[in-house]
Amino acid sequence: MLEKLLSEIREFNDERDWAKFHSPKNLATSILIEAAELAEIFQWLTEEESQTLEDRAMINAEEEIADVFIYLLNLADKLGIDPVEASHRKILKNGKKYPINSSRGNRLKYTEFEGIN
Repeated sequence: MLEKLLSEIREFNDERDWAKFHSPKNLATSILIEAAELAEIFQWLTEEESQTLEDRAMINAEEEIADVFIYLLNLADKLGIDPVEASHRKILKNGKKYPINSSRGNRLKYTEFEGIN
């Protein structure tokens, strides 16, 4: 499924001759811009409102999530990184940094776990 999506993205970009614009720097910057547009949807909402978006806001969130994801896949593709494999590795790494007995139910960063058990 991911490979099919990557193929569609590559074809879309190739048809428009956009590869020359897709440097890692430009793609990383584009991810930040699109993520900011996603955050803007939630900017002035209460916690409750953010969990029950109105129809238009939900459509906007879907589109911005797609933009972030497409740019992220473009960047991973450009760098030769398999995002699924990288995510599996990162989850394993995070499991070591955030052991259940220290991190369950709290928001602390792993560097703040001293004395928690």
